[in-house]
Amino acid sequence: MSEQQTVHDVTFDLLRKLGVTTVFGNPGSTEQTFLQNFPDDFEYVLALQEASAVAMADAFTQATGKPALVNLHTAAGTGNGMGSLVAAYRANTPLIITAGQQTREMSIVDPYLNNPDATEMPKPWVKWSYEPARAEDVPAAFMQAYAMAMQEPKGPVFLSIPLDDWDKPALGPAVVRTVSNRVAPDAQRLAEFAERISAAQRPMLVLGPEVDRAGGWDAGIAFAEKLRAPVYGSALSDRVSFPEDHPLYAGPLGMTIADVENQVRGHDLVIVIGAQVFRYYPYVPGEYLPEGSELLQITSDPHMAGIAPVGDSLVGDVSVALTQLTDLIRVPADREPPGPLVRNRQSEGPVQAPMSSNAVYETLSTVKPDDAAVVMESTSTMPDLFNWLPTTRSGSFYATGSGGIGWGLPAAVGLALGDRARGVDRTIVATIGDGSFQYSIQALWTAAQHKLPIVFVVLRNGEYAILKSFALLEKTPNVPALDLPGLDIASVAAGFGCRAVNVDSTDMLADEFKTALEADGPTVLVVPTVPQLPRLG
Repeated sequence: MSEQQTVHDVTFDLLRKLGVTTVFGNPGSTEQTFLQNFPDDFEYVLALQEASAVAMADAFTQATGKPALVNLHTAAGTGNGMGSLVAAYRANTPLIITAGQQTREMSIVDPYLNNPDATEMPKPWVKWSYEPARAEDVPAAFMQAYAMAMQEPKGPVFLSIPLDDWDKPALGPAVVRTVSNRVAPDAQRLAEFAERISAAQRPMLVLGPEVDRAGGWDAGIAFAEKLRAPVYGSALSDRVSFPEDHPLYAGPLGMTIADVENQVRGHDLVIVIGAQVFRYYPYVPGEYLPEGSELLQITSDPHMAGIAPVGDSLVGDVSVALTQLTDLIRVPADREPPGPLVRNRQSEGPVQAPMSSNAVYETLSTVKPDDAAVVMESTSTMPDLFNWLPTTRSGSFYATGSGGIGWGLPAAVGLALGDRARGVDRTIVATIGDGSFQYSIQALWTAAQHKLPIVFVVLRNGEYAILKSFALLEKTPNVPALDLPGLDIASVAAGFGCRAVNVDSTDMLADEFKTALEADGPTVLVVPTVPQLPRLG
């Protein structure tokens, strides 16, 4: 007679069948019963802090298109991961987040490391949060977590698992189910949208991060080329969904209500696909739409449709919608496409440190491989990156979905691990501010241990430049703690096992970058830059 399987056996067999075999985490005492006898066909990626574990898993999942499992410690450990969880939620990343829980027998007395409200803690930054009522329900809870995470709008889910559940007898093999991860747009409403687009005289198109996430890069190009209208990217986008060197590309939208109003003026119809209407940052008042302009939005997220302050919305898969709209719209044969975007590129030639961020990105543009992916977390230098390193391929630009800092460094690690898992050989270039770099710096250890092909370019301006810009915008003088003296980033990076270099000129930056491309592991290039305040509105 065969031995009865445990909850642990059945759950790992279910995860194997679902293809969820990569686990990110930092082990804690209430998770060790889950991690015991860890199977050889699973991979455990150790992060030295839970925020890094979640951000790595986020980017890994974005790269592979398959959910990763994140195993956090209960209570305080889950709290450590919350900032990165917000970014995963905003980016619609389907993660399965688990946390250990104290034993069921002791929960009544609220023991040390117990979380009496475990399912409430991650809200509202998960789609679904659950602690199984019985140990026998754990495998079914994982199946439900997978289904919830993968359905549109995708997003992270959370399971709290008492540590004594794993060795309990299982009811039997887990039920494996499949769910649809696309929702087709309503055909009649899409046809109505197509009629309004066909009737527009001066349309403009906005393609947001949902398009790239949905695999709609080519569909977006086909639609734009038939429409022959200017194409904008959404502001502060976590993914780029249209080639930024395309003749129709008109640049990113502004970050304020007033900026967007000015960009829309003169267009009778704004077509927003896969983006919020709109992603604003600082408050500079204006009209959401100028007089004479109308707006249509297509999004896979009912929340984005609900919060739009103007326009008519349609919920459905944006890649499907773009493909169908391309067939449905009629465009005047004499419509002239807009002229090509003129970039504000100012070549500086070889310069010594401290250099401008413009000189940094100009230099990187001469050495970055065409197929390299960029992870961006240097908010104050975004315009220079846009000018010199345009995104030209699907799945090759990543930024935080939440606006919080500390995501970029571990995300670069997760992205490189995701590329390795799917058999893609490319370099990850992570441009990160010196302030942002400190938030998750321990992720460098994971990069070094896995010998990942990452070049970290740390722009060392010695300050929180974006916050100084806000101080001017908001008329708040004498805000403390906006300068960052005394950081020896290269020494810290070397201590985590990375090759690290302090760069003293643009020539040295180019040479060291080329060397980094051939290195067997990550390199951290610390580049002193001149403080400069970005325009916010």
